[in-house]
Amino acid sequence: MREYLLTLLITAAVTYLLTGPVRKFAIVAGAMPEIRARDVHREPTPRLGGIAMFFGLCAGLLVADHLENLNEVFAKSNEPRALLSGAALIWLIGVLDDKFEIDALIKLGGQMIAAGVMVVQGLTILWLPVPGVGLVAVTQWQGTLLTVALVVITINAVNFVDGLDGLAAGMVCIATAAFFMYAYRIWYGYGIEAAAPATLFAAILMGMCLGFLPHNMHPARIFMGDSGSMLIGLVLAGSAISVTGQIDPDRLNLFSGSERSTVHQMVPAYIPLLLPLSIIAIPAADLVLAIVRRTWRGQSPFAADRGHLHHRLLEIGHSHSRAVLIMYFWSALIGFGVLAYSVNSASMWIVLGVVFLSAVGLVMLLLPRFTPHAPRWAQRFVPPRYRRYPEPSEAVEEAATDSAGTPAEALTEPPPEPATASAAPSLNGATALGHRPRPSARPKDKTYG
Repeated sequence: MREYLLTLLITAAVTYLLTGPVRKFAIVAGAMPEIRARDVHREPTPRLGGIAMFFGLCAGLLVADHLENLNEVFAKSNEPRALLSGAALIWLIGVLDDKFEIDALIKLGGQMIAAGVMVVQGLTILWLPVPGVGLVAVTQWQGTLLTVALVVITINAVNFVDGLDGLAAGMVCIATAAFFMYAYRIWYGYGIEAAAPATLFAAILMGMCLGFLPHNMHPARIFMGDSGSMLIGLVLAGSAISVTGQIDPDRLNLFSGSERSTVHQMVPAYIPLLLPLSIIAIPAADLVLAIVRRTWRGQSPFAADRGHLHHRLLEIGHSHSRAVLIMYFWSALIGFGVLAYSVNSASMWIVLGVVFLSAVGLVMLLLPRFTPHAPRWAQRFVPPRYRRYPEPSEAVEEAATDSAGTPAEALTEPPPEPATASAAPSLNGATALGHRPRPSARPKDKTYG
């Protein structure tokens, strides 16, 4: 565990230290595109953050190759070299896209080629646990198609969810933390050495995200761009492929007795398949919804719009930071919920806990739909946008009957001024898209009645 933590820390440190110089390079290179209609930031922000993340990946692999225990991963498996080859190719495509805005079909072709490079070097799916059937070996062509499909879906899912400051890096980091704990448990607890590459990839991926997040949190000073989002998507897919398609679930002792052949203990046995899928559950759902939404409108599936999940959160009234935290919450709930179930599938408390936390998440999600009605004495304790201001006639009447002698000017504060036609559209909250005047900006020398 100490060597994994050392690799994680060095990866995070290299990524963090390089992000500042990369930001200056992106500004000089002109990798600061104009604000688009779907963007939520207000000022042009440099991209190319994926450069620092890629060198963090290289540093993590280099350090791991020189550590005593992790060196065996490179000696017994070709997967680290396969991952680095595919990552270098997808990173180069992303850098070109951040600078020159290459066509979406060209990027898709590059993603397939990067996945094919990994397959050729041995990072591929060899078998799958199929519900109701058991362990099924796949042919070379089937394994290649499944691997390429998983890599392309994961890359685009992470790319699609990269729409708010710190969102993609944070969600991938949280989900990868759950994946790392599961992979490490397989490697250390069950003694399955085939899980060592996936554990190493997960530790390095967490370091890449943690090192970049301080520069990318709202308000972001630099974006990872496609060079970063496609890179972490490929590393995430590589980790999932390594632990899903190359580890025999029978060695996890999840079957017992005569029930083994009929796979009655189905859910625990397919945790190696479910957990890698759960780490991209939210990005994949956003990807599917985007494709359905765009094709329903007669648009290209690659046509950008403002209908992603994070955009919906802003539209219903969440602030930028709160929308990101909500997405973090659901990512952690899904990833760690599946992880907890894999440890003890017979515990009803785990199911009840996940259900309870899901209810809490739904309440937080829909909170802006409900406006609190605090009594007048508690108005000062609620946020300014939830304060109720009296009608002009009510204010004058209350001022006349106020036994405490409160001045009428203090009770006749007018409602906020309506937005002008030239103002930016408001989204019912403190978002990065609209302007909301502060309470101190309201005129106090104007009375009604």
